[in-house]
Amino acid sequence: MHEDFEGHKGTIEAGDLQWMTAGRGIVHSEMPGAQGIHSKMPGAQGTQRGLQLWINLASKYKMIEPRYQEVLSKDIAEAEDDGIKVRVIAGEALGIKSPIYTRTPTMFLDFTLKPGGHLQQPIPKSWNAFVYVLEGEGIFGNMKSQPSNSHHILLLGAGDGLEAWNQSSKLLRFILVGAEPLGEPLVQFGPFVMNTQEEIDQTIDDFENFANGFEKARHWRSESQIN
Repeated sequence: MHEDFEGHKGTIEAGDLQWMTAGRGIVHSEMPGAQGIHSKMPGAQGTQRGLQLWINLASKYKMIEPRYQEVLSKDIAEAEDDGIKVRVIAGEALGIKSPIYTRTPTMFLDFTLKPGGHLQQPIPKSWNAFVYVLEGEGIFGNMKSQPSNSHHILLLGAGDGLEAWNQSSKLLRFILVGAEPLGEPLVQFGPFVMNTQEEIDQTIDDFENFANGFEKARHWRSESQIN
């Protein structure tokens, strides 16, 4: 369940997507369901698995109003072709575009390759990108590379795309994440990410004094804390 001091609240079901732009700041709470994965499907309990990605905003966007974009699992853009399935969280793949708007140009692609599957996915040459393997075992980059299995991350070098092969007998699932570098200085403290130490100091002061976007935090309490 998620909620914030603006009154937004909801439950993220299995496979759903939430894309939050924090902007000038928002105090929010995210808590797992007490009975495992919260789902409308009978018997859907057990270990929870989720992915959370933090993306920096350019300095000109850091003080915009916070925004949520939420997409149900059934509405996430998907495509299949020749042993490859992709859920397009952000960006574009196999001719399908995500409806999610990202102020920092970003791709977040959830690929599943059947045994024998071969993927060629374009990536802009100037972007930084990485692969994180969720399930199975795959070969990435070129056929001479050593296989990578679940819970391994691969930082991609300069180039214009990714090639991946599934030469195993089981499904291969991984995410490909890439974004355009901002080329700006970065200073981080806790959940706050700004461009200078002075901006960080001011943000902490605003948070502690309920100012400059944090006014509603003074009297807000998460229902999960109250209960």
